[in-house]
Amino acid sequence: MFNIYKNTAKVFLAVSVLFGATMFGSSAAVASGEKFVLISHAPDSDSWWNTIKNAIGIAGEQMGVDVDYRNPTTGDLADMARIVEQAAASNPDGIIVTIADYDVLKGPITSAIAKGIPVVTINSGTREQSEMLGALAHIGQPEYDAGFGAGKRAKAAGATKFLCVNHFFTNPVSVDRCQGYADALGVDLGDQMIDSGQDPTEIKNKVMAHLRSHPDTDAILTLGPTSAHPTLSALDDMGRSGDMYFGTFDLSGEIAAAVKSGVISFAIDQQPYLQGYLPVVFLTNMSRYGVWPSGAINSGPGFITKSNISLVEQYAGVYR
Repeated sequence: MFNIYKNTAKVFLAVSVLFGATMFGSSAAVASGEKFVLISHAPDSDSWWNTIKNAIGIAGEQMGVDVDYRNPTTGDLADMARIVEQAAASNPDGIIVTIADYDVLKGPITSAIAKGIPVVTINSGTREQSEMLGALAHIGQPEYDAGFGAGKRAKAAGATKFLCVNHFFTNPVSVDRCQGYADALGVDLGDQMIDSGQDPTEIKNKVMAHLRSHPDTDAILTLGPTSAHPTLSALDDMGRSGDMYFGTFDLSGEIAAAVKSGVISFAIDQQPYLQGYLPVVFLTNMSRYGVWPSGAINSGPGFITKSNISLVEQYAGVYR
């Protein structure tokens, strides 16, 4: 009896291998080695984008396509606009781009679309802006809603006066995050948002200066690891770690540790992996089969707290 089952298993395995080989052969036959370009607004120093770089690498390998990541080295948006123009001139099979500033990027993006290049917008910007540009879809999180959700949590915790540390002030949707937070608290944004810049030492000094001049501040919102890490250091130097309601956007190893220790109450996860992975898969399928999902895709927001951090911390900076 054992030999019969064993032989049957061998036959089944052989058929499975043959079927798999046929499927892979078929897939290889339709693959045409499409070339896509993903253009972000992030400077080279912004490590948060490593997750998206990882995602496009995996998607490219799975789909059998090439995906080139490009960005302005210093985060200059005029430079980003030029990169979009250069990418369009190379006639790729698709462009994936952030709407870091609608007015600055409108011309280059619409010109690419006019040439017949499929465009998907991700991360920054809104669904409405993406539609106005003529993009196929927008994949990201509604930033005002994410900020509002963060503010609701802060209000429930008793927060009344906050500091929003904005390290990318020139990106309008970064202001949406801070504005949503203020609206949820029912207060004016005013001087509760600072343009911190992106230099870690400068961010730390500006946070400390603000807290010294506004000692009644009882909540902090940072917009990502670039501003969260120096803010953690500032609070530690001032002896105020764990002394106020601290929330942040995005995740990193350092942020995960602060969530576990209770210094950071929550991290908003917009799932950047999906922002890099899904456009490559969708564009490939459209190029080969003419299929496309309907509407925008919200990759976030989700809230990571001490209660669920163990589920995601092992993937911080890679898949989360």
